[in-house]
Amino acid sequence: MRIVIAPPVPALLPAYASLNDPVADLRAACARAIAWLGPSVRVLADDSRALTIGESLLGRRSDFDGRDLLVMANGSARRSEKAPGHLDPRAAGYDDWLEQLLRLGDLGGLAALDIDEGEELLATGLRSLAVLAKQLDERGVTIGEVQVDHDAAPYGVQYWVVRWQCVP
Repeated sequence: MRIVIAPPVPALLPAYASLNDPVADLRAACARAIAWLGPSVRVLADDSRALTIGESLLGRRSDFDGRDLLVMANGSARRSEKAPGHLDPRAAGYDDWLEQLLRLGDLGGLAALDIDEGEELLATGLRSLAVLAKQLDERGVTIGEVQVDHDAAPYGVQYWVVRWQCVP
């Protein structure tokens, strides 16, 4: 099983891909990571907007029983004065902790995410990420190889594109 974690950024929708693409690097990283997934992919998203963005990135509808997964999640949207949620001094620390869990493929840590704090910091997709981590951990699945294709906080919002190769 392969898993990609990507941010549900509305700017990734095709309507925003213009001559001055505001997220060109992020879009390219998502495309590379999604191309790494197999032909049967299920999108995990906390809401319909994130699902729409995930399916748009896939170029097709989510497979209900897909073997591989595209998880739509991102870090805090409160990392700077100009961020959508304005600056919150907790944001950088929360994102650093979340990034460490993602880079390590730490399923136990992700299953125990403080979702309430994440939501206060305007992080998205944490429920899907935590539920997935708990299910994988309970099944004895581990994360073998981890690759981070994108790590940036433009506009005061933390975005990652991460690939996980699962080991049964």
